[in-house]
Amino acid sequence: MVYTPPRYKRPHFPVQMSNYRRAYQTGGCYFFPVVTHARQPILTQAAIIERLREAFRRTMRAQPFELDAIVVLPDHLHCVWQLSEGDHDFSSRWRAIKHYASTGVVSPVNARGEKQIWQRRFWEHLIDDEQDWRRHIDYIHYNPVKHGYVAKPVDWPHSSFEKAVKAGWYDEHWGQQLPEMISGMEFE
Repeated sequence: MVYTPPRYKRPHFPVQMSNYRRAYQTGGCYFFPVVTHARQPILTQAAIIERLREAFRRTMRAQPFELDAIVVLPDHLHCVWQLSEGDHDFSSRWRAIKHYASTGVVSPVNARGEKQIWQRRFWEHLIDDEQDWRRHIDYIHYNPVKHGYVAKPVDWPHSSFEKAVKAGWYDEHWGQQLPEMISGMEFE
């Protein structure tokens, strides 16, 4: 009798799906980093920047929210939103913003027929308190300096920093050095 080893049978593992749970909170305040597909530096093109601005305006009219701060860099953006009481749906807003900003932009499509302009997913952070809010606002406004695009936040054209200065949140010379409050924060 010849020994025949048993046939190798591949073990069965269930398909791993992301178990990430969105932090939906009615009336919540959120920090979002949103990245372009494969970190393409397309957010330097004037036409795309204008489409993005219009996408925010249209979405804010259709589904209101407060935009506390924003910065747009060549391959990503950061912002802080405050939703209205009784509202927790930031996902449909991002879908609308990304869709409208992508309209008219020539780009390859993936197997699902989606333009490859934005990273498919995004991450959100539910702001805990006023100090957490302040740290994220500072992080947003310091981001162009962090990446070496400018020496101080006031010099970056695609940011809410000047609006924040006018509101009295900052001195126009703020951010020439890394603010201690945001040291070690990394959301890229």
